[in-house]
Amino acid sequence: MRELVEKDRKITVVPADIKCANKGKIVDVEPRYFTIELEYEPKGIMRHNYCEFYTQTTHGTLYFDSYAETIEGNIIKVANPAKHRFLQRRQYRRIKYVYDLNLNGEGVSHKITTLDISAGGMKFRTQENINIEGKYKIMLPLSEEQSVECLFVPIRIEKNENGGYTLSGRFEYNDGKDRMTLIQFCTKRSIEIRNK
Repeated sequence: MRELVEKDRKITVVPADIKCANKGKIVDVEPRYFTIELEYEPKGIMRHNYCEFYTQTTHGTLYFDSYAETIEGNIIKVANPAKHRFLQRRQYRRIKYVYDLNLNGEGVSHKITTLDISAGGMKFRTQENINIEGKYKIMLPLSEEQSVECLFVPIRIEKNENGGYTLSGRFEYNDGKDRMTLIQFCTKRSIEIRNK
């Protein structure tokens, strides 16, 4: 684990209340602990309460649970976890996600059927001709109580043999908490699918 958690690496911290998600930089690594300098005041992060941690490594996205041993201002000392998991090599976990939704932009609402999503973007099918140069608002339902709103920016469009189009693109967020919510949703959903 020590060789995976490196000094100067960026890391995201998600406590039980996802609205208090935070990010920072690893500033020190010791045999039993590593120290993070957070960008924001550590609201929702409490001593000895487990949080989720996400960081990019050369092996893929590293995910683990651990807790803060000490909190002094924006500096937290975190216990090295007993276990960790690599999610996958691509930056964000992609999952199957099939919904009929509306993509709104340029004064038009397009009907789409999503195929998969990640925190980085999505793929969908549509019968409508969508301007690949545009930016579009979309609301992604994650549960009955929770949804995420973001902008969709098309990157690739393919014409389907049986009519219509398949588009892929990336998300842009007004709020970093929406991206963290989607990362957590995709991670938990992929773990559930793998454990079925």
